[in-house]
Amino acid sequence: MKLSLLSMLVILIASPIWPIGDNPMVGDPFLIVNVKKNELAYVNEGEIKEVYKVATGKSGDETPLGTFTIIVKAKDPYYRKKDIPGGDPTNPLGSRWIGFNANDTDGRTFGIHGTNRPGSIGYSVTAGCIRLPNTIVEELFEEIPIGTTIYITDTEDPFIEIAKKFGAIKENTW
Repeated sequence: MKLSLLSMLVILIASPIWPIGDNPMVGDPFLIVNVKKNELAYVNEGEIKEVYKVATGKSGDETPLGTFTIIVKAKDPYYRKKDIPGGDPTNPLGSRWIGFNANDTDGRTFGIHGTNRPGSIGYSVTAGCIRLPNTIVEELFEEIPIGTTIYITDTEDPFIEIAKKFGAIKENTW
């Protein structure tokens, strides 16, 4: 009994799922994507660190709306649909994959990824994913841990108001 309790404690403490508890909290990384504006806001340490132009899903292949969790990360992802290995210049996923659990998927169907078509950024042209230039997705990949919340919306609400609503940025109390 002691061994199994100790084992469970070690598993919980060493778990790769981060963070434990409500997410986001002020200070935690948080992503907001607005598919109407084709923009992604990166929130961390209680502030919006950066807003990037992105490509999102085209009509008929819309990027799913809602609150999701980052559950997969991969360098030089393999493109299953057309059997293109990671690192290949013809791979449309670019150099990084940050997958989230939209529509009961395993993080390998919908994600934030790089691109071999940087001219597509800013448009609704993807099969539902969120596309960034490779240099930016590589930076984001290093900053975003497994377990990070991503909120995808089509509202007119400003990013700061959404971040406050989710608790990623503290409301001003003065």
